[in-house]
Amino acid sequence: MRDLVRARLDAVRALRRARQQLSGFLLRQGCHYGRPAWTQLHRRWLAGLRFEQAVHHIVLEDYIAAVEAAKVRRDRLTAEIAAALPDWTLAPVVAALQTMRGMALVNAATLIADLGDLSRFGNPRQLMAYLGLVPSEHSSGASVKRGGLTKAGNSAARRLLIEAAWCYRFPARVSRELRLRQEAQPRPIREIAWKAQLRLCTRYRKLTRAGKPANVVTAAIARELTGFLWAIARQVPAVV
Repeated sequence: MRDLVRARLDAVRALRRARQQLSGFLLRQGCHYGRPAWTQLHRRWLAGLRFEQAVHHIVLEDYIAAVEAAKVRRDRLTAEIAAALPDWTLAPVVAALQTMRGMALVNAATLIADLGDLSRFGNPRQLMAYLGLVPSEHSSGASVKRGGLTKAGNSAARRLLIEAAWCYRFPARVSRELRLRQEAQPRPIREIAWKAQLRLCTRYRKLTRAGKPANVVTAAIARELTGFLWAIARQVPAVV
């Protein structure tokens, strides 16, 4: 599973790079699209572009083909992760983590594939430190200075948690998709997930109103999100 989720991560990076290359080519040609990109409307706009030189049409089609191939690869690996999940011993933990906002199937599977059984950490602070989500510290005698995040441990898992933290900038609510993911989970897990939403959404707005930079806010939310994920993982019975 770890190799599978890492292959998908490589596919996501390849798709991002292919899209950036296409966008760079269009900017060099003076073509600007003022709406959200990579939608059906954007694809129609690309198909309607006209250039003075025929070679530019060839380059455009080549870049579009690279984007489409990368997208197909990403979607295929996503389907493979979903197909392999039922046979994985840690699948119950992945299902439980999906009760949290920002933790859909791929994110939850990627996190557990990289970190393994979260119950091996005695408390959430150990997990936060392992992920490098705690402030660095320099101590000398009675002097203690705190700096930025240590950024130790698994960088892919840390990045995933920080991206998930962005979801909590919106008010707490249980969407239809999230409700479907929570249906099969016991009440204690659902209660932790809702408590996390109330806490993290409020915390996000409070830090933002205090004038904290966006990266500081998301790092703080990701750190607290880690604690709730640890608490949910502890609710899942161990697989013998």
